[in-house]
Amino acid sequence: MTVDNQSPQILTDFLSYLHTVKGKSEKTVHEYYLDLRMFFRFLKQYRGLDNGVPFSEIPISDVDEQFIREITLSDAYNFLMYTAHERPKHQNSDTSDIGLVAASRARKISALRSFFKYLTSKAHILENNPMQNLEYPTLRRSLPRFLKMDECIRLLDAVEGPYQERDYCILTLFLNCGLRVSELVGLNTTDIIGDQIRVLGKGNKERMLYLNEACVDAISAYLPHRLPTRASESDRALFVSRNHNRMRKTTVEHMVKKYIQKAGLDETKFSAHKLRHTAATMMYQNGVDIRTLQDVLGHENVNTTMIYTHIHDANMREASQKNPLAALKRTGQKNNDPNE
Repeated sequence: MTVDNQSPQILTDFLSYLHTVKGKSEKTVHEYYLDLRMFFRFLKQYRGLDNGVPFSEIPISDVDEQFIREITLSDAYNFLMYTAHERPKHQNSDTSDIGLVAASRARKISALRSFFKYLTSKAHILENNPMQNLEYPTLRRSLPRFLKMDECIRLLDAVEGPYQERDYCILTLFLNCGLRVSELVGLNTTDIIGDQIRVLGKGNKERMLYLNEACVDAISAYLPHRLPTRASESDRALFVSRNHNRMRKTTVEHMVKKYIQKAGLDETKFSAHKLRHTAATMMYQNGVDIRTLQDVLGHENVNTTMIYTHIHDANMREASQKNPLAALKRTGQKNNDPNE
């Protein structure tokens, strides 16, 4: 767990709780740390306690229980106003150099709500939670892009080269199992158990997925070509890079983009993560119920999975409009004479 050694004890305790008790990943814990550090720095600057130092250098090691007790819901909204209108975006938005997008602000709200809930119900430092009524910004949820069947075949047909068995296997698992990139690179050879595969998802939660015939064949074809590893921490890795180490996320993402280009698909629209959307969409369109799909994808909340029902609805609407009779309108009234 990566935390600045200048972090106050009250924050360090919360982050340890997230990691050890709640099972949050190191990445999530670190992101919460960065969000809360920004919040404390903002408050010190807002209250004139920054001693005039640059924002990124404001220390938070002196944040104590008394400092925490003085925080109000208004402070949180002032902070969110700052992130929306004054905070440099760090390539977070296409339209402005200032102001974080709603999704980034929503994550900061999650950090604040989790922290103050912990202080109230677990650490018992606060009697009342000032963030209990802190609302999330409205997020515009666009439908995820996905490949159609013929595009999937073009992508798989594009695989060639010295690592084609490995690359074909990776693409097959993406398209059939709906894995996240982080889940795929974390797979070990010992995770394959007959026609099932053990996947370690977000929050270190394990799930078992069944492998269909295409996946079993792809894995069987790849394993004899699996490169030996050099580092002991990579010796069980299922997918090994040309440098004989466990493949990294960036390596897999680059590989997928290469084949997307080679297949003549739009690399600005499709990525390794879009292959996960493709698998989920195909499953739902072919009769997999939403609860089963939630389990397959490893979603904690079914509301996350529900977006695929909207894709299905959009496709059905499009299908109705493609019927050649869709534009036909009645031009005249029929004669109702029963003798005709």
